[in-house]
Formats: sequence, C-alpha cells, structure tokens
Amino acid sequence: MRIAYLDCMSGVSGDMMLGALIDAGADLATIQSGIDSLGLPGCRLEAQEVKKKGFRALKVNVIHEPEHKHRHLHHITAMIDASRLSPPQKDLATRIFTRLGEAEAKVHGTTIQKVHFHEVGAVDSIADVVGSAIGLDLLGVARLVCSPVPTGEGFVEIAHGRVSIPAPATAELLQGVPIAPTTVQAELTTPTGAAIVSTVTESFGPLPAMRIERIGYGAGARDLETQANLLRLIVGQTDGAVESDQVWILETNLDDVSGEVIGHTTGRLMDAGALDVYTTAIQMKKNRPGVMLSVICQADDVPRLEDILFRETTTLGIRRWPASRRKLQREACRVETPWGPIAGKLAMGASSAARFSPEYEDCRRVADEHQLPLADVYEAARYAYRQQPKT
Repeated sequence: MRIAYLDCMSGVSGDMMLGALIDAGADLATIQSGIDSLGLPGCRLEAQEVKKKGFRALKVNVIHEPEHKHRHLHHITAMIDASRLSPPQKDLATRIFTRLGEAEAKVHGTTIQKVHFHEVGAVDSIADVVGSAIGLDLLGVARLVCSPVPTGEGFVEIAHGRVSIPAPATAELLQGVPIAPTTVQAELTTPTGAAIVSTVTESFGPLPAMRIERIGYGAGARDLETQANLLRLIVGQTDGAVESDQVWILETNLDDVSGEVIGHTTGRLMDAGALDVYTTAIQMKKNRPGVMLSVICQADDVPRLEDILFRETTTLGIRRWPASRRKLQREACRVETPWGPIAGKLAMGASSAARFSPEYEDCRRVADEHQLPLADVYEAARYAYRQQPKT
C-alpha cells in the first residue's frame, strides 16, 4: 500500500502542498489540464525551483487574470462537477471545500449555503485545492499521515480585518489536530492548508514505517528568519497487512479510592467507548501504594471519558497525549464446533499466516451451557479454524 507522510515543520498552505506533490512526482501538465477544465479565466500553474535557507524546493505560483468575485460553496462545487476531473478527484476536492464551508459558516454564524468564500474562494485557492486533490490521486496515495501542525504566532490581515493567528477558520479546521509549538511570528498554516490536511489525513504523529520511494519539497512564499519555509512530503510503501492510526492515552494516579470504585469506573469507561482500560500498581508520595488508571481511546471520545474519570474517581487531574499505533488488519470470522458456532477475529499476519482468536463471550457461553472447561472450548474453536478450507 502506498503511504505518504507530511512533515509540517513550517506549517502547511495550499501552494506548499501543491509544490510538494509535484516535486514528489505528480505530473504538472496533468494537474494543469484538470484545472483548465474548471473554466477559471487564464489560470495557469508556474513551478520553479527555489532555495529556502539553503534547501531546494519547488515553488508553485498560480497565475490568473484579476477578479473581484466572492463565491459561495455551490459555485465552486458546480465548477468541480462540470470539470473533467476523475470521480475520486472530484470527491476529494468537494470534501475539502465542504470542510472549508462548514468552518467559515460556524465562524460567521451563518449556514454553509449562505457563507461567502473570500480568500479561499479566489482563483489561486481553488487551484491549490483542486490541484492537490489531483496530485494525491496521481501519486496513488492510499493513506496519509501528518506531523503535528504549527500555526505560527502574531496577527494576520484577512477580509474581515486584523485577527490573531491561527485565523478563526484555520482554528476551526484544526479542531482535534495536534498543534506543534512554535515561536515563529508569521501565519504558517492557512485555512486552505488546514482544510486539505484535516480532510485527507488519516492520523497524526511521527513518521510511520515505510520503504521510502520519493520525497517532495514544497516552498512557501515567505522567507522565515529562523527556519526553512518548506513542507516535506515523504512517499513510500508499507506492508498492506499492517495498519496505523492515532489514539489518545489518558492517565491518572489514584491512592484514595477502593478497588470497587476502580472496577466500576473501568466498566463505565469501556461502556462509553474506550478501546482499552488497564491499571498499574504504583508507589505514590508518602509511601502510599496507588493505582495508575490508563485509558486508550479515539480522539472524539476524550471529553466524554475524562468526564467519567472526574465524576467516578477522586482525581484532580488527567494526563493525556496522542499516540501512534500499528495494528494488523482484522476481519470477523465464525467457525463451527461440536457445540455450535463460535465467533472470532482473524488477524492478517504481516510476515506469517493469519491468526484466529476466538471471542471470549462465545467461548464462555458454550462452556457454561455444556459444562466444559473454557480452555477446551478455545482449543476446539482454534482446531475448527485450522480445518476450514483456506481460500
């Protein structure tokens, strides 16, 4: 499977993304042809190599006739629908602009149908978004991982006046995205860049395991004083049997609650969507034995699970951080045993044969119904899987 990693040391913008994609091998002429089919007047892409703090990169400029239009979302989606883009390219470009529309509508207190696109509805932003959608499709990227994203510091002038960085729409688009600390006094991540990243990225974290095939560098317009204004795109292949994603870890130390409370809290957390909950025996201050309660969960579940920890325990604070994980592909599997069907999961081995794991609840039920040792039911289920014809 082809995978790509966005290294956003200096943030991300639409032109940086487009430059990195073309530098990594996406064909400029094909991208230009797709943009031509949008019907934008006199719009063309110019790509040139530049140096940023001594590092080469590709800078893409969008050249177009002057215009003074404020487009609505339906104007842009109509252009995309009528274009010669492939269905996957149309779908991705539309999803990016829809995210932009949702963010702008929320910021301005209106509906997505009524919101006016200002900077992000200009020709250059449309070309950046559509060009990026085409470029990702041309590179055949099935999965994209991104580093934490720096936004920059200070202020920026937009159509509505002077605002703090990150700009309001950028902040909306980056909800749930890990933000990297920075002291750079400039807008490093634009609404267009934030919309692209938040739409196409599957997980955020460090560089995933891959065999690197190519690397592209996209240059931003600014020359930063302290660092190179570059976006690095690393493209490679990864074992299709191994998947990666991002989860969140929540932890709290407890030394004044009973085992009953911890057991009850663990059950509540699992019922509320935690992927896993576990405890670790620890030694706390004043030589008190304690328990560290740890929760693994998805980003959307963090607030709800933290509420449970605060409500059900005596904790005064919760540590949390994102973590990347690698996992084998899994699929549901059912086997027939002498006592009836038993469900399980089949893990696709990265370098070995698939592995079948019977479901505990099914095995426990069979063991109780037939007065059998649980271990015997497990072994019978595994034996039944081994006897199944393999396709």
